[in-house]
Amino acid sequence: VWRPFTAFLNFGPLGLGYLMTVHFVWTYMSTLERLNHSTPYDFWLMMVFGSVTMVTGYTMLGLSPRFLGHNLSTFLVYVWSRYHEGLEVNMFELFNTRAELLPWFFLAQTFLLEGEVPILDFLGIVFGHIYHYYKTTNTLKTPKFVIQWYNGDSKYAQMLRAKYKTISSDFEM
Repeated sequence: VWRPFTAFLNFGPLGLGYLMTVHFVWTYMSTLERLNHSTPYDFWLMMVFGSVTMVTGYTMLGLSPRFLGHNLSTFLVYVWSRYHEGLEVNMFELFNTRAELLPWFFLAQTFLLEGEVPILDFLGIVFGHIYHYYKTTNTLKTPKFVIQWYNGDSKYAQMLRAKYKTISSDFEM
């Protein structure tokens, strides 16, 4: 039961690629969470969608789902880039690129720094594209029971909302 979840905590071997992946996850995941701070269940849906599609897709394709944390970061970068199309992004004070090109930079980084064909990163982009398409066409919506639970009177929902309220000032942009 725990393996599908802990696989997303593995970002690969320690090195420059690892540090860059951790940086990307921290930066882009926190920004996506801020975008959904008034409806946190939409952020949960995005994370569950990305995780489930990766585990299922890799299993169906017969691919080894190693370093799923790295691949989830590619998914997050793609979704972030679609929300911020046209934005100029500074890459480590070396050069600027447009936000929509960032996932492709991530693919190149995997190829250049790790010396492998970035097929799993590409699948992260594919799953991110599917998520973005379904979300923007209103095909994918957070289930009503999740929204009702979050806004309901249960002890855990109230506790979660209270905790979220204490940190919500961090999310205001």
